[in-house]
Amino acid sequence: MNGFHNGFTWNRRSFLVGAAGSLATVALPAHATQSAPAQASPNGPYPSNWPELDPYGLADTRLDLWPREDNSFILSLELRPRDEASGRVWMRDTYVNCFVVDGRPVYVATGTSRVPELDRAAPWNDGIFVWVAPSLRGPWRLVDTTGIRADAERGKVWSPEFVGENRPGRTVVAPWQEYWYDDRFGKRGQVWAPEVHYFRGTWYIAACMGDHSRKVGSFLLVSEGGIEGPYRLIEGNVDKPFGDPIVGGPAFIEPGAYHHIDGSLYTEGDDAWLVLHNDLYAEFQDDMEDIVPTTNLPRFQQAPYAPEPYLEGAYVFRHGGKYYLLHAAWDRTSVSPGGSVRYAYDPPGPGRTQYQYDAVVAVSDRLEGPYSKRWTAGVGAGHNNFFVDHGGRVWATFFRNPNFGYWSDPSRIDEAAVAGIVRMEWTGPTNNRLYVQRRRGRAISG
Repeated sequence: MNGFHNGFTWNRRSFLVGAAGSLATVALPAHATQSAPAQASPNGPYPSNWPELDPYGLADTRLDLWPREDNSFILSLELRPRDEASGRVWMRDTYVNCFVVDGRPVYVATGTSRVPELDRAAPWNDGIFVWVAPSLRGPWRLVDTTGIRADAERGKVWSPEFVGENRPGRTVVAPWQEYWYDDRFGKRGQVWAPEVHYFRGTWYIAACMGDHSRKVGSFLLVSEGGIEGPYRLIEGNVDKPFGDPIVGGPAFIEPGAYHHIDGSLYTEGDDAWLVLHNDLYAEFQDDMEDIVPTTNLPRFQQAPYAPEPYLEGAYVFRHGGKYYLLHAAWDRTSVSPGGSVRYAYDPPGPGRTQYQYDAVVAVSDRLEGPYSKRWTAGVGAGHNNFFVDHGGRVWATFFRNPNFGYWSDPSRIDEAAVAGIVRMEWTGPTNNRLYVQRRRGRAISG
């Protein structure tokens, strides 16, 4: 499962800036509610749950739920040649985890990358990079791939560029993952939201081919060596992504090309499940070469908003004997009938403006659910993962969405797309909520 307590893992913008992981304060939004620091409560040694917002679907924007200088920091990732001009690693969909390998902790980091000539990871990018470290504070080094590909950029473990490594019976890059070209976008094809997992002594990477690819959807890579690879595609993804084609995505996606995106891996004991966007899951076959065949993929039993907006980045995390289902949801602002600003997880519509890309979470006694009502676990921390460090402390990742909302503003864009982590707090075995660590007048450690 995804947690240090299982022996497999220590797991997937903040007001902190600095390529070297230093802390720097960013101006706070004027509207942020200045709630008092959390106090001791009838919940004993655990902090209390905040009351549910009414109606269900409102977003909690309190400053306590923002990654801040007292509860978060930016990872000091080793720079690649492309990063030297800016002095930092540009990253979306930041993923961090921790695994016990040969009795020692191995921290891993990855995320969606971009090429230097583009301002985003579209219409193409050049693959998956992985960093490792002995602790969250580093040093964070690119994995050493030079023994596999002496001429490739260090740390790049998989890319459509590696199609020439295909051999009979061993596919590294499937035809649907290769670069292609058209008159509208030119070069097309990109990989999104990778996750690194260590399961039964083998390294895996779950990832997604993005909207500009020949087929859009999730896939799994398996290493034939260490964390650096070499990786190959599992047999079940040679012809297509996981699942069947569905209707969705931008209008430029070709009919039949769109599948379920944002694939994630959840493991517990000797069993593994695929988690798909945004309410689907499937058990893997024992050999991990495909998911168990089924007519229809099962769905998590959730408590949807009314109406339910578009959600992304589904991820399952187990802690305290409970299952936590994470989603990324856009908090959109609008004007309420009384004239005040409304913050809510509403679908797009007239008068609604994207504000923050939040992490919303629900809890259940079982993997499949039923899950509780969702709550805001982190403001601006959407499309993330929770993980447990070697000391048993829970963290979440964040990246500050650079394309829309608060962090896309020209005054903040240079502080967006970062590899950030924020401390989480658990409200105990009775209340079972995880929040971004709320203020208590003390700084983080880690």
